[in-house]
Amino acid sequence: MKEYLPLLIVGAIIGVFSAALIIAYVLVKDKKESMGFERNMKDGELMKRLLRYAKPYWLNFVVVGLVMLLSISYNILSPILISNIERIIQTENFVYSDVLWRVIVYAAILIGSLIGTYVQAIVLQKTGQKIISHLREDAFTHIESLSHAQLSHIPVGKLVTRVTNDTNAISMMFTGMLVNLVKNIFVILGVLVAMLFINYMLTLMVLCFVPFIVLFTVIFRKFSRRAYRQVKNGTTDINTYLSEHLSGMKIIQVFNREERKMQEFDVKNNTLYRAQRGQIFVFGIFRPVVYMLYISSVLCLFFLGSKGALDGKAILGQIVDGATIIAFYMFISRFFNPIQNLAEQFHRLQSAFASAEKIFTIMDIQPDVVDEVDAIELDTIRGEIEFKDVWFAYNEGEWVLKGVSFHVNAKDTVAFVGATGSGKTTILSLLCRNYDIQKGEILLDGINIRHIKISSLRRHFGQMLQDVFLFAGTVRSNIVLRDEFTDEQVMEACKYVNADKFIDRLAHGLDEEVRERGNNFSAGQRQLLSFARTIIHRPEVMILDEATANIDTETELLIQDSLNKMMNIGTMLIVAHRLSTIQHADNIIVLKDGKIVEQGNHHELLHKKGRYYELYTLQYNKEQLKKCV
Repeated sequence: MKEYLPLLIVGAIIGVFSAALIIAYVLVKDKKESMGFERNMKDGELMKRLLRYAKPYWLNFVVVGLVMLLSISYNILSPILISNIERIIQTENFVYSDVLWRVIVYAAILIGSLIGTYVQAIVLQKTGQKIISHLREDAFTHIESLSHAQLSHIPVGKLVTRVTNDTNAISMMFTGMLVNLVKNIFVILGVLVAMLFINYMLTLMVLCFVPFIVLFTVIFRKFSRRAYRQVKNGTTDINTYLSEHLSGMKIIQVFNREERKMQEFDVKNNTLYRAQRGQIFVFGIFRPVVYMLYISSVLCLFFLGSKGALDGKAILGQIVDGATIIAFYMFISRFFNPIQNLAEQFHRLQSAFASAEKIFTIMDIQPDVVDEVDAIELDTIRGEIEFKDVWFAYNEGEWVLKGVSFHVNAKDTVAFVGATGSGKTTILSLLCRNYDIQKGEILLDGINIRHIKISSLRRHFGQMLQDVFLFAGTVRSNIVLRDEFTDEQVMEACKYVNADKFIDRLAHGLDEEVRERGNNFSAGQRQLLSFARTIIHRPEVMILDEATANIDTETELLIQDSLNKMMNIGTMLIVAHRLSTIQHADNIIVLKDGKIVEQGNHHELLHKKGRYYELYTLQYNKEQLKKCV
């Protein structure tokens, strides 16, 4: 019994580690719901959807599979060649040429394996990036198709994470994970078969460690799954927080909340730090444990092999020599490394599936504002608009518009006035089908707008909003929005709306850089660029929502002059708090609590002395008071 004491010590150490890990596995509960990471899609369904993106590149994967055979051959044949060389060297009067040709074969297989590995990496990286680029484009295109209501319920940071971080996680799957998964399986099977042919007794000894590898892998999967979930959730949280607070940094600075926001960010940052540290810890435990099994198997190999080789005794009927020990030493390394990689790659595959589910969850959101099957295209329109008993609510049961009906003649200018929340901006949003109404009809040139393709409908509208959004680029790119227009056409539109006056003063004119959100331009300048952007696309219906709010007096005069010009282009719908800017409108519709309380031109409404008269008188008195002050 004493002579087998080393084996008993190895077994005891492995048993202690196994017991400790099993206890930890039982004590730690996997609370998926508390981590917000429950899976609803099956792996098979996710794989099927992902393979649709890989299908066009099937030939590339076939090439990779063929090249992969070189690497597998090296892993299986190299130990056999080395053991043969050792056996030949140990014989008396061995022929040098017998060793030489085996060395040449070994070198050839090694070089082939290295070249194959390089080719495999290049092909997989190129193919994987094409697949992910396609997936990322599909995700972004689908996000573009969602309605305003749907986008308002999804944090921007979460969408950014889906299109960037989650697609990168899937990229790893196509750039090596799947191929290496298959490769490792074949290497394990090939090595096992080769060991059985060389010495089944030593092979059985190696296989005694496999149940422990399986046990440790199952335990590792649970802890690594938790670690991956926490890292992904932490990444999403911090991206969402940054997206919102970097956009609102000016407000944070104005109200002197930097320290408070830094504390909030520090909490989220520490949460992500702890999650990543936990992930490192899990892998820091798993790898050494598997390495322990590898070293233990090597020790057992040397113990049993040397015992048989030195004593000259057969073990289980088989003689073990030095060449056999060398071959098995190399085989054990090639047996354990793929098993360790399999465990890690399998869970990374699960992580990729989790990311894929998050992406497909977004892509499976059905847009609630879509074209009808037989929706039509409109090449031109007159601009006649009619609302018929329109009811609308952003939230079920909370009506914003209640039976609104009105008619706008083509080429007319109609203004909407009323207190905040009366439904003015909502009317303009419904006309462009940013939202769909619950009851009633909205007609354009006598056609229900639901029967018109959304792209065709919006092509005929030009929207100028209070909060003008400018993209990073140049003045020209923000006016033309990537469409093809000449510089003469761009400047003609700028002159028409008086934007040329400040553009001419810019150092680079139309090529002047526009920083993020146009923060290097004043509110008035951004509004004039918005007017030019609208005019150059020649819409038949123009929508102005508080276009003159928060603008200095000088710029307001330019904008008012631009408005007077644009009134002659087509139908114009205006929402304005400054009633002085809409006195020349053909019709003024007064709203209160989602209903039309009166309508008419400026003089008619003043004569009625109703709601409009009250608003106008109140605003007039305020302006007179300001002048006195």
